[in-house]
Amino acid sequence: MVLQAQEGRLTTPRARILVATAVPAERDAVARAFTEPVQQVRLPGVTLHRPDADRTGPDRTDRTDADRRDAAFDLLAAGVGPALAAASVSAALTAASLHGSPYTVVVSTGIAGGFAPAAPVGSLVLADEITAADLGAETADGFLPVTELGFGAVTHRPPASLVRESAAATGALTGVVLTVSTVTGTAVRAAALRERHPRALAEAMEGFGVAEAAAAHGVPVLELRAVSNPVGPRDRAAWRIAEALTALTEGFGKLAPVLESWNRHDQ
Repeated sequence: MVLQAQEGRLTTPRARILVATAVPAERDAVARAFTEPVQQVRLPGVTLHRPDADRTGPDRTDRTDADRRDAAFDLLAAGVGPALAAASVSAALTAASLHGSPYTVVVSTGIAGGFAPAAPVGSLVLADEITAADLGAETADGFLPVTELGFGAVTHRPPASLVRESAAATGALTGVVLTVSTVTGTAVRAAALRERHPRALAEAMEGFGVAEAAAAHGVPVLELRAVSNPVGPRDRAAWRIAEALTALTEGFGKLAPVLESWNRHDQ
């Protein structure tokens, strides 16, 4: 993969999609879904990796307008956890807005734990709800989400048409993806989460933070996850990270055309 540094320059393509992962390995798995060389775009606080569909070179001197990708994809390793993910995504969104080329969609993606048997290892999951599972208070009567305490939000809902079209293209399961600050490591906690969130298919650590940043900028959000392990007792031998990253590459390759053509005014 060819990397070229580019200091702080943003272009203005037909559509712009920001793809946020937690760590570089996930970002690179997404990058493998593209055939274009990748350049680095350094901005204050973040570095984007951009598959450059318009770059000229030995194999692309005859590129015409018809060959150009209909969207620009910026890939960001935003960090682990909802707080750092939100801060990094917000920095990228702000830079794009100040430059006059705002993003049209933000995608939170990467690997995740899946709730068995609904979301087996190797499957893809699309969120129709992105929910903060542990944002609230523990009481003698159980867990209270922060909304019941009179504050904020705990759920963001991606556009229904985008979820529908993305699921059809990728074959992903559709349901709730939970965002947690502490990864589940026991059967007791897994059961408690399923009891509170019966439609939950997966848990990860960044989606709600990414969705909060996107909402603050008025940008639609989507979350796609590849399942690497079951949610429950922590068993490293059962993790299938390489397989999940491969599924992520294949899934994003099918998702990209949907993101390019999706109209946010569709129902």
